[in-house]
Amino acid sequence: MYRDNEMATQSLQEIMRALRADETGCPWDRQQTFKSIAPYTIEEAYEVADAIAHGDMDELRCELGDLLFQVVFHAQMAEEGGHFCFDDVVEAITEKMIRRHPHVFANVNLADAEAQSQAWERHKAAERRQQTEGEVSQLAGVALGLPALLRAEKLQKRAASVGFDWPDLTGVIGKIDEELNELKEAVEGGECKERLSEELGDLLFSCVNLARRLDLDAETALRECNRKFVRRFETIEQQLRSAGIPLEEAGLDEMDRLWSEAKERVG
Repeated sequence: MYRDNEMATQSLQEIMRALRADETGCPWDRQQTFKSIAPYTIEEAYEVADAIAHGDMDELRCELGDLLFQVVFHAQMAEEGGHFCFDDVVEAITEKMIRRHPHVFANVNLADAEAQSQAWERHKAAERRQQTEGEVSQLAGVALGLPALLRAEKLQKRAASVGFDWPDLTGVIGKIDEELNELKEAVEGGECKERLSEELGDLLFSCVNLARRLDLDAETALRECNRKFVRRFETIEQQLRSAGIPLEEAGLDEMDRLWSEAKERVG
């Protein structure tokens, strides 16, 4: 519909202003706040990731639009509060990308992607020190609102960048074994839920560490495992439905047998 990118963006901003207008806007949009909109922003980001996972470009186009609308929504609320506007958001990210890519915009030579990643982290660390006017924790700035697996990975990467890391996979796997044994002991000892939760968290954190060292994304790995579980369980449901057996009456042994068949049939 729009061939001029600036016109398209302006039109979207005008729509957002109309939705937030005091007397003529949408009642739901008018009553929203940064806090109330934040969950929708996160949801839209996940829907973008889901479209990518499905390889559906039409869906991705739509989901990216939904995510962009969230940015415009936050910027509009900020403008109403006298904090900043959409153009300020664009200007800030433009300056940041130029600043963090000196090998592209300032003729700085970097050997490879790994060197670029290290330089990126150094730039971010310098920015954090500048923002706080002094020394700041290596772990500062890793958002609390991130999914737990992703935040664990980012925390570990930050710590590893200053040498706090296992020298090889043997130590990582050994740590997983140690944490699993501690969880088993807590279960067998009838420990309280708080203790069990702590031990489970330690185990999950160690598993994320293994994923990081294998250059795998723990969030993606678990997401794909979820997909696999759904695919196999739905196959079980179809088989039982065809046999006229209600799911709740099938029994564990029968469902386990069908699960094994589903693994062979649908992966």
